[in-house]
Amino acid sequence: MTTLPTITLGGGCFWCTEAVFVQVRGVTDVESGYSNGHVTQPSYEQVCSGTTGHNEVVRLTYDPTQISLREILEIFFVIHDPTTLNRQGNDAGTQYRSGIYWSTSEQEKVVEHMLSEMNEAKLFNQPIVTEVQPLTNYWPAEDYHQDFFERNPNQGYCVAVAGPKVAKFRKTFTDRVRH
Repeated sequence: MTTLPTITLGGGCFWCTEAVFVQVRGVTDVESGYSNGHVTQPSYEQVCSGTTGHNEVVRLTYDPTQISLREILEIFFVIHDPTTLNRQGNDAGTQYRSGIYWSTSEQEKVVEHMLSEMNEAKLFNQPIVTEVQPLTNYWPAEDYHQDFFERNPNQGYCVAVAGPKVAKFRKTFTDRVRH
């Protein structure tokens, strides 16, 4: 049996990023977690303190026969702002930085090529500040963070922030929505 590839993305609060990618056709698993920090097995409280170096991320497993890494990244760059350093909207701190954490050198090449194309095309009014690094020190978030939007659609943050991101994905990528 072939193991499917994974890519890990930081696009602000993981509730929002997870809420979108669980709806993407070809993405077979989405797990909220923490990566690229220096503390082993960090807790949510530790990560929120901004002292662990971790980023709130989602680790995506995907089927490359159904969706390419490039298509995943296109969605990622539409649903978050890659030009704000250590911030997404009102969420501020290093744990909310824009980041792509690759697992293979092939993924790194795809990411770097796409970023180069986007920078040359000047797709954003500001420079892209997305961190691109190999995945290190990944740790799954606590159970109550998994599937948070699905379980709490009426929670204030979900209504104000995650819901609009999901709606934007569904409108922009109608052909990628899981049915």
